[in-house]
Amino acid sequence: MTDKVLMQDQNKEKRKYKTKSSYLSDRLLHFYDTSKRVLPWRDNKIPYYIWISEIMLQQTRVEAVIPYFNRFIKALPTVGDLAKVDEDSLLKLWEGLGYYNRARNLKKAAIKIETEFYGVMPQTKDELESLPGIGPYTSGALLSIAYEQQVAAVDGNVLRVFSRFYQIEEDIKNPKTKATIKALVQDSLPQSRNGDYNQAIMELGATICIPNGRPLCEICPLKDECLSYINNMQTVLPFKSKKKPRRIEKRTIYIYKYKNLFAIKKRPATGLLASMYEFINVDGHIKETLTKLPNSKHIFTHLEWNMIAYFEEVSTKNKDYIWVTKEEIENKYSIPNAFRIYKDYVLNN
Repeated sequence: MTDKVLMQDQNKEKRKYKTKSSYLSDRLLHFYDTSKRVLPWRDNKIPYYIWISEIMLQQTRVEAVIPYFNRFIKALPTVGDLAKVDEDSLLKLWEGLGYYNRARNLKKAAIKIETEFYGVMPQTKDELESLPGIGPYTSGALLSIAYEQQVAAVDGNVLRVFSRFYQIEEDIKNPKTKATIKALVQDSLPQSRNGDYNQAIMELGATICIPNGRPLCEICPLKDECLSYINNMQTVLPFKSKKKPRRIEKRTIYIYKYKNLFAIKKRPATGLLASMYEFINVDGHIKETLTKLPNSKHIFTHLEWNMIAYFEEVSTKNKDYIWVTKEEIENKYSIPNAFRIYKDYVLNN
């Protein structure tokens, strides 16, 4: 499909919906001014801070991100610091946030910013999206929030708010539906305060037009014109096609202790949880006569680990393992959340 045909198709889709630009911008900006949450990356418009926060917020709740953001910025306050940090230190800062490729891409992007953009965050869509880990949403967020450009930033919250407001019943995972909603958002952008406007839609989606359970329509500033509220469709929309079932893997975890040291190993440099550290483990559920630890389950995007675990004090150190103290586990080695219950066991026993 040519760009011209695609644009005509998107314009045709947009004409299905009556644009309510001034209504949306007036209501949403007032809502943002009076109800926005106090967040550390909103204290200023430093592009680096906004970039880090947006990457952290992908797949992660705001409440969980705040302490990570503060710690990250304290340790790596500039793009240059991020470009120079070693991988183990970077992953330790990211430990617990999950989706660790986000952190790796941050460093790759920081190196490119230092070498190709003289240490300054780019200010165009094409340049931003040339950086690892930055796609259309993140570039839109940066351009509008940091640089006040008239660009839409469409994340899951925005898709939900606009699909409900306009009662869009098509699958929001469908690229055509996403393009329709993005065009509606772009068309509704005000002449100024575009960053605040984009954040206002996201704020509404996160706090009022919520994804799980019944949205808080009674206090929503858009309820008078929201078609799904008027037609009692707010708990039905947005429509989202079902995910494929996750693959389930069984694993057996071994917590080995030698005097005051515990055995860990480094994962491969590629693949799931690349280059992070883990307790010793094998595929399958193995029956042992060792001290049994609690079972655990961890859910990745397309995979689920069902884990059983054992503890054993050993009389010799296996040379294939890395033997570390509790303090090193807590402060030096990045152990992913998949092993959190066993990390807590080690630290507390």
